[in-house]
Amino acid sequence: MNENAEATTLSAKEARKWAMLCHLSALAGLLGNGIGFLVGPLVVWLIKREDDPLIEEQGKAAVNFQLTMFLALFVSALLVFVLIGIPLLIGVGLMMVIFPIIAAVKTSKGEHYRYPISIRFLS
Repeated sequence: MNENAEATTLSAKEARKWAMLCHLSALAGLLGNGIGFLVGPLVVWLIKREDDPLIEEQGKAAVNFQLTMFLALFVSALLVFVLIGIPLLIGVGLMMVIFPIIAAVKTSKGEHYRYPISIRFLS
């Protein structure tokens, strides 16, 4: 047996837990340094993506959504100067909190969640 090739097999429950953590780490990142909402899901996905297809799929979904929200925040911040950006920032902020919670709940049940507003940067 090759010592370097350790097969990591996760139970379905553990895979759901890590997939859920991909989504919830974005919420924890919102409390951090301002970019943590993107770094959290990215780190979890990069570390655990090869352990289970559910983690791979949901990690990509979480990272894609957070990249989309980062882009939306940037555009909304630019539009603050013409006043339409203020309600857009509020809307984006709400989506950044609500959609990861929904995704985490669905993923914890083993469902494959797809964010309704997300550009697929990673496919």
